[in-house]
This record gives sequence, structure tokens and C-alpha cells, in this order.
Amino acid sequence: MSRFAVTRAALGGEELVVLVDADADREIRIARRGATVLSIMTCPPQGRRDIADGFRDEKELVGHKGSRFAIMTPFANRVNDSRYTFEATSYDLQPGVVGADRASRHGFLRGVTFDVKQQHADDEKVSVTLVTSAIRPEVNPGYPFALDVSITFTLDDNGLSLEAITRNVGERNAPTFFGWHPYFRLSDHPIEGWELQVPGDKIIATDKDFIPLPGTRAWQALDKADRALDFRTTRPIGDTQLNHTYADLQLDADGRARTHLRDPKSGAAIAVWQERGVMLVFTADTAERDARRSVALEPMECMPDAFNRDDCTPLITLGPGEERRFVCGVEFAR
Repeated sequence: MSRFAVTRAALGGEELVVLVDADADREIRIARRGATVLSIMTCPPQGRRDIADGFRDEKELVGHKGSRFAIMTPFANRVNDSRYTFEATSYDLQPGVVGADRASRHGFLRGVTFDVKQQHADDEKVSVTLVTSAIRPEVNPGYPFALDVSITFTLDDNGLSLEAITRNVGERNAPTFFGWHPYFRLSDHPIEGWELQVPGDKIIATDKDFIPLPGTRAWQALDKADRALDFRTTRPIGDTQLNHTYADLQLDADGRARTHLRDPKSGAAIAVWQERGVMLVFTADTAERDARRSVALEPMECMPDAFNRDDCTPLITLGPGEERRFVCGVEFAR
């Protein structure tokens, strides 16, 4: 019998894929709907616990409020006023919608049921690849591009990793970038006492609607920013409210930038890693349930509203037949 295994389960009428590490007593439940992680069972110092603050039932998963563990593509976070211009053509993601209801966030895949392409388990790791061809010109208003998306989740001795591959299967350039929206609830202790460390030297300055400021004004050195937002050195979150994107991420020797989160009372700790991009930290102050009981650590390829920024155009443009890879993951404390 192998140490690692992949099984199936259900949440109401929703099919789940379950990655199991028998030796470490870890289990990852992933819904095919949205390729959404629902739970991450681990064994921190104080016993077995689900450190994912995911959707609890089928109704929450289908509604997807809060975008918990959402796969965010072809754009992550916000598109200002749901409008953008790409290669001299303007697009509207919400034609006919006016006022406060004009809000486009987190891409198009949250309600899509992914197909299971392949799965593998042995004594070293277990993985499953979920795929979709749901992004097509006729499907999403204001986005006349064709993308295939593949998400591979892998559980091994170090933790959970995610590999996203986006392929442009259309006949013209497409704007696209990737992000992941996990929420972590390390314990039932207040997050004010949790310790955070973010390896970013800059923070993205935004307006009141969290849209980055135009041009170079968006890139603000932390040395000149509000000191309450500077988590380059590990310290408690305290009463700081975060919905901020950190940039210029500093890499460790292995080429990964790690954002650390730890509850010193329980000893539970994780590190969310990525090889490039930005990190958005959200302390869930406006969460639809259990406000400020978990922290979202969101690795993204580009800043919010990247579709509307000339400085992001080279990063988001994907040519016909080309594909782009983004990898990130969660390391568990030993």
C-alpha cells in the first residue's frame, strides 16, 4: 500500500477529489466545481485540524461568496468598472449593467466544473490534474478569447502545490493572468495575535475601491509607506486591516518567495510560496461570514486591474498557441 492515495467523495451533489497522505495523516478535499480546495487537514502541534477556511457545504460552494480558494483567471481580483482596453480595442465585461452592480472580480471559472484529466499516487506524492476549456469567445461577454486551463494539485511531504497552465487556443493574442485565493484559519485564536511576514519591498497603492493608482504612483516603497503595512519582519497582525498587494517579492535561495503565517499560541504555521508575481494579503474584515477569523494569502501573477495597465501588458499578453505556467503552494510547519 502506498503512502499517498487519491480517492473520491461528495459534498451534496458536488463531486470531490481527495488527496491523502496516510503517514502524515493529511487530507486535501478539492471540488471539481471551480477546482476549489475545500479543506486541508493537517496535524499541527495541538492535534489534527482543518487549516483551510473553505466552503462548508454545497450551498456555499455553489454560491461561491468570498471566492474561498478560487482559481482566478483570466484575471485575478478586480477589473476597474468591468471595462478594459487590449490592443486598441475596448471591452465591457458587464454590458448593460450600471451603478454599484458593475463589479468583475476573480475571473470566470468559479462555477465551472472541471474534468479530471489524470491522477497519480505513489510513496513520494499524490497529484490530480483538473482541466477546462470553458473560456471561449461566445461564453463570457467582453472576453472574446479562447483559453484552455489546467490545474495540477500535488500533495507531498512538504505540503500542497498548485501548477496552473494556461494555453491560448484562439487565433489572436489574449490578455490573461492567474491567481489563487486561499483562506487559512490556523486556530480559533484571534488573528490579532497571529504573526505575519511578507517578503515584499513594495506595496501597491490603491484608491478607495482597491484599484491601483495610475502609472508609477502605484508602486510604493514600504520604507515610505504606512509603517502598519510593513511586514517584512515577522510581527503580529494586531488591529491592522489588510486588503493590500505586496510587490518586489524577495526570493529565498531556492527561488521561491515565501509569505509566512503563524499562530504562536498553537504553534500552527504555514508558508505560502510562489516563484514570481505579487502577494495580496486580506484579513477578511469584510468577509460574508466569520470576519477576521482567517487570513487570505493570494499569490497572483500580476496586480489587480492588470488588464488596464500598460506596465502589465507584457506580462498578461499570451499569443496564439502559447502557454504560460504559474506555480505556488503551501508548506506546512513540521
